[in-house]
Amino acid sequence: MIFAMTSAQVEMIFTFFILALVFICFVKEWLAPELVALSGMSILILARILDETDIKVVFGNTAPVTIGAMFVLSEALSRTGAIDWIAGRFSIWAGKSAGRVIVVLALIVMPLSAFLNNTPIVVVFLPVIMAFARSSGFKASKLLIPLSFLSILGGTMTMLGTSTNLLVAGVAKEAGQPAFGVFEITGLGSVYALIGFLYLYFFGQKLLPNRDTVSSLLDAEDTRRFCTAVEVEPSSSLVGARLISHPLFLDRKRTIVYEVIRQGVQMRDIPLDALVIEEGDILWFRATSKKLGEIRTTSGITMLHEKIGTEGEGDRGIEVKTVEAIIGNKSSMIGRTIRDSKLRRNYGVVVAAIHRKGENLKEGYQDIKLAFGDTILIEGPTHCLVRLQQEEDFLSLNESNETPPRKSKIVVAVGTMLGVVLLSALNVMSISSAAMIGAVIVVVSGCVETREAYRCIEWNILFLIYGMLAIGRAMETTGGAEFMATGVVGMMSGAQPVMILAAIYLLASILTELVTNNAVAILLTPVVISIADSMGVDPRPFIVAVMFGASASFITPIGYQTNTYVYGAGGYKFGDFLKIGIPLNLLLLVAAVILIPRFWPF
Repeated sequence: MIFAMTSAQVEMIFTFFILALVFICFVKEWLAPELVALSGMSILILARILDETDIKVVFGNTAPVTIGAMFVLSEALSRTGAIDWIAGRFSIWAGKSAGRVIVVLALIVMPLSAFLNNTPIVVVFLPVIMAFARSSGFKASKLLIPLSFLSILGGTMTMLGTSTNLLVAGVAKEAGQPAFGVFEITGLGSVYALIGFLYLYFFGQKLLPNRDTVSSLLDAEDTRRFCTAVEVEPSSSLVGARLISHPLFLDRKRTIVYEVIRQGVQMRDIPLDALVIEEGDILWFRATSKKLGEIRTTSGITMLHEKIGTEGEGDRGIEVKTVEAIIGNKSSMIGRTIRDSKLRRNYGVVVAAIHRKGENLKEGYQDIKLAFGDTILIEGPTHCLVRLQQEEDFLSLNESNETPPRKSKIVVAVGTMLGVVLLSALNVMSISSAAMIGAVIVVVSGCVETREAYRCIEWNILFLIYGMLAIGRAMETTGGAEFMATGVVGMMSGAQPVMILAAIYLLASILTELVTNNAVAILLTPVVISIADSMGVDPRPFIVAVMFGASASFITPIGYQTNTYVYGAGGYKFGDFLKIGIPLNLLLLVAAVILIPRFWPF
């Protein structure tokens, strides 16, 4: 028997097909997530499943505007030095015990993350934690996962803490649900923060690895490195030899060549591993003081500059710095190899090593395509590193690459942020209106320059949100959301609402580890509202379950952006997140199932 399908059924099936394709692309990472979402939206428009009215509804959602405004407000606090000042107190308060470090980190990071986007907070604290680890003897791997996890937990304490909270609230409001107050989720979020802190304090430290970072590839006993130059004489054994294979420069831990000058011309167009030395070449290189002594005694070369580390001889050599840096999510280096990035040619620096997926690679890394979260070890003269930092292609873990803070504007930035919170909390105006006005104030007042405001907004996140909102709209208009809700209720026929709540939370948590949390939030929110309507109960508990399930992501380094940042910096492996994240996720699942119905009865 052949069943004839209505046009509405065909549209629903096609929408499900597009949704499945989008999720596959997310998991396989065939394209950037925002491009995948926008492509799905475009296909649905071409198929006439979405019309002009639907697009107006999608772009009329206030959640993305609010999220963009909060990016600007967070940037204002960062640019005026407010976050840096607080971060600077960390080293003073942290002391020397591992337990005290976790306590101080929690007391600083979680309150900040409750009101600010947690990504810039983690970015600011990364160099602070790395410097503290080096000075105190702690391994950074013991501190960076707690930094990320505490920032995520802090983000669950208010509606402003993470874009996912704002997004779920925005989608729910568009579906006719009452607006969420700024502090409506603070009770449950505070319990989450307490559980997470206690877990990290008593158990997390034992589960965290004691692992070296990429900077540990350098010799510990001879840490000072200096830049100097030699000229190759006709009688030198270097003549005719490949540069990187000559014994004098073979040990990359102690010696790295930055520049070769031949007849006054910089040979930056020829890769170092392909360059053959000729007489008269001038070689600029970095070496430890011990290695410099060895090079000085080598026949056939003339030292042009030298600095053995004695006072008063700084004019005869250039001290080299080593910078450990993360490839940021906006870096132009993403998708390019070390060789293709031409760092030596354009900036006069070299990459000494790279950390990728738990591996510290010193050889063969020149042809690895860089990705967001990779940690690289860059070495070069200070003035070259400064030029490179100004390009904002990476996040320095050793020192700030920001412009000097605008301390005279700090009162304006802090006052504006407090104003946004108070106006929203007292219901004087909506979160979106207050955040938008606040963003305008910090830009007009000079806390953030206009170009900085545009740059700080994570446009890829906003485009992802709009694309997924459009797909979610198609799910609603074609009846797909209602179909899924009916199916869930049918499969769990006779189950108590609390059991369905647990299933929803678990589904949101698992999907968030596979694809972006914002996409999960957008798709599940209208579905759970339909589920609640089908059961005849209040949708609020289910909406909150999606909010917390999608926000609290701990199992993988790709489920949440802050996890990705610390992944490379801490020298972690994928399994480290599983080991420490799974127990925490399960604890929070139990807490959610017990407490959500108490805060928001069915």
